[in-house]
Amino acid sequence: MDTRPSPSPPPARPPLARRSLLPLAASRATVRMAAALLAASALLVSGCGASGTGSDGTVGAALAALPMSTPSALAPYYTQRLSWRECGAPGFECATMKVPLDYDKPASGDIKLAVARKKATGKGKPLGSLLVNPGGPGGSAIAYLQSYAGIGYPAEVRARYDMVAVDPRGVARSEPVECLDGREMDAFTQTDMTPDDARETDALVGADRKFAEACGEHSAKLLRHVSTVEAARDMDVLRELLGDKKLNYVGASYGTFLGATYAGLFPRRTGRVVLDGAMDPSLDARQINLDQTAGFETAFRAFSADCVKHADCPLDGKDATPAQVGERLEKFFRALDAHPIPAGDADGRRLTESLATIGVIAAMYDQNMWEQLREALNSAMDENDGAGLLTLSDSYYERDSRGHYSNLMMANAAVNCLDLPPAFESPEQVEQALPQFEKASPVFGPNLAWSALNCTYWPVKATGEPHRVEAKGAGPIVVVGTTRDPATPYRWAQSLSRQLSSGRLLTYEGDGHTAYGRGSACVDSAINAYLLHGTPPAPGKRCT
Repeated sequence: MDTRPSPSPPPARPPLARRSLLPLAASRATVRMAAALLAASALLVSGCGASGTGSDGTVGAALAALPMSTPSALAPYYTQRLSWRECGAPGFECATMKVPLDYDKPASGDIKLAVARKKATGKGKPLGSLLVNPGGPGGSAIAYLQSYAGIGYPAEVRARYDMVAVDPRGVARSEPVECLDGREMDAFTQTDMTPDDARETDALVGADRKFAEACGEHSAKLLRHVSTVEAARDMDVLRELLGDKKLNYVGASYGTFLGATYAGLFPRRTGRVVLDGAMDPSLDARQINLDQTAGFETAFRAFSADCVKHADCPLDGKDATPAQVGERLEKFFRALDAHPIPAGDADGRRLTESLATIGVIAAMYDQNMWEQLREALNSAMDENDGAGLLTLSDSYYERDSRGHYSNLMMANAAVNCLDLPPAFESPEQVEQALPQFEKASPVFGPNLAWSALNCTYWPVKATGEPHRVEAKGAGPIVVVGTTRDPATPYRWAQSLSRQLSSGRLLTYEGDGHTAYGRGSACVDSAINAYLLHGTPPAPGKRCT
């Protein structure tokens, strides 16, 4: 029996803006954050796919027209054999699978995807495979499996399921999208995200253009084929190779969009599916960013109310209102805009307004990080030491102490910019929308509005559009929403559960991004009962 304490789930990988906020999903004591980059688009396809795929009558016409290859053309992929080998920690196995680069033209080449699993630990009747995805897009599902899901999911779930993960195409170990090197990424993440004049606006646009052009130069062929629809089709190939008639799946944050996409494509192959921290595929990119901006303001107000209760809170006294706390932080950000402060960084980076903003946003994903944020703000605001906020920002961007970045941000942009048309077509449109974003969040609004310019200069045109997903013919699908979720607002879960013909909403009244495995016995028991016995939560189920 494994008696090690279960690790805390990493904050789910959320979706949002260009210096981006991602729907994250799992992290541990330190923050492996990638918060909400442009929430990503969802594309579900109607019509037939590979043998046995279903249809979804609500999918938009453009998505409905997405070409699907014939089953015979895909047969070599659905009949390949996985060769498993030991990898990583004891009990984990890895393999490589091939999928077509272009499902419409399978003969045009392959992509190799990395797969990992940990076999069921119990002796009872196995329930097959349980595929997990932590979100992003761009989060490594394999890293999530090996660091958390494969050892931290409830023992009874791990006893009955083979825990499985695949890094989606373009992500981590699966032919990753490549754009900028470490030093170039440092410059990119330090770009002033609240331009005050034409010169600063030009610099921001130039940084976005450079990032997009680098991705197009280094990953030209791949960029056209990293959509969520293609990733969902890859999951169906994996389902077949694992020997499962239906796909069982737990997705967090952006992983909910991926799971919903699969259900829309293959409703009759959809098994027990949990979508935690749900995205709403019916929204366009601008509305996604605006909703997330409001969500981060809500989370910041909750943090503020908690902060002023502590003697070490640098954001005013115990009687300060959330608005006063926000004004204090805004003043600090403005000071950093003019004069970045030392951060003790080996590479000479200083704490800029942009890095500090992301450091604060990173901590909004998980209330367990609020103490760390308090300490970091204290050091920065009272001692002129930006090291703590820089650490939070680096963890969000997945930058290590050697100055190396994972490909999280690069994959995130590649998927998001292919899944949805850009939020803005020009800097002028951002300026026109600023009042809306500032109203949604006086603290974060300007930064997040300008962050949404990231897909404007992307070298590949988006293939997806906002749409509703129904997934007729699928069994019950559990959609989990947290009432004060900053990255995937609760109303998104409400909307998705209504769109799905068999959706069942489970509400968690609390803070933070995602709910499963985060301390609510009510949430955990409801999801465990569904995964183990197929019993969805009762209609209207609410947990605290």
